[in-house]
Amino acid sequence: VQLQASGGGLVQAGGSLNLSCVVSGTFFHLNAVAWYRQARGKSRELVAGMSSSGTTNYEDSVKGRFTISRDNAKSTVYLQMNSLRPEDTAVYYCFTTNRHYIPTYHDKLLDYWGQGTQVTVSS
Repeated sequence: VQLQASGGGLVQAGGSLNLSCVVSGTFFHLNAVAWYRQARGKSRELVAGMSSSGTTNYEDSVKGRFTISRDNAKSTVYLQMNSLRPEDTAVYYCFTTNRHYIPTYHDKLLDYWGQGTQVTVSS
């Protein structure tokens, strides 16, 4: 299983970025997908998730600004990030799992991570 993320970079506050992650080696359309982030000195947190049926959930601080989507034909998950803030600065990781839903607890045998892409928002 491989996850290849792209789209990170440096942007000014108020700007936008669109992250993409191509997933290979799984039954993509059957699996939940998500984006996590980890800021320096902080633990990794769930930013946005989408079940295999399309149900979404978002971390409170990104609601109304970020949108997760998926293209099953391309085995790709996206994260459109608008109205970016300096506190959104982090390494963003794409994620998928052999489960239909985003799990609360991770399992190394079921869950897969991308390599991470840096997002930096300047004030």
